[in-house]
Amino acid sequence: MRYIAKDAENDEFGSLRKSLAEVLNGLKFHLVELTVSRHRTSVQVRAVIYNGASIGTDDCTKAHRAITPRLELAFPGNDLYLEVSSPGIDRLIKDRSEFNYYTGRAVRCYRTDISDWTTGFLQSIDEEGITLKTEKEIIKLNFEIIVKAKLAC
Repeated sequence: MRYIAKDAENDEFGSLRKSLAEVLNGLKFHLVELTVSRHRTSVQVRAVIYNGASIGTDDCTKAHRAITPRLELAFPGNDLYLEVSSPGIDRLIKDRSEFNYYTGRAVRCYRTDISDWTTGFLQSIDEEGITLKTEKEIIKLNFEIIVKAKLAC
């Protein structure tokens, strides 16, 4: 896996993602991931939200209630199944834009230059890579050498 930025404009559900993100931002949540699956007369939507702290059941319920009307408008006449969840404690970071949500959190990155994991607290993100504060040092990891990354407990 290479960490590239999402191109929401070319995504089939890019405008829906943008619309839902605006609603969630009003509730102080970030839309980390949106997955839409169509099945004959039903649509399954999975939204992962984050707010910089822990997400609880009440937060998921609030987000569910806020975005359901937009989804019903986007998929009229379909049975709608919506699941809202938090990123989880060991979430696999799927693209470059997700790093922005986890500044200050512990992250594990598998690196091609040393063929091993590096764990540290995410300090910053820029176009070239991320900066981690490990137990011993502050290191800069370019996206080209990160094969896999996930949140660390």
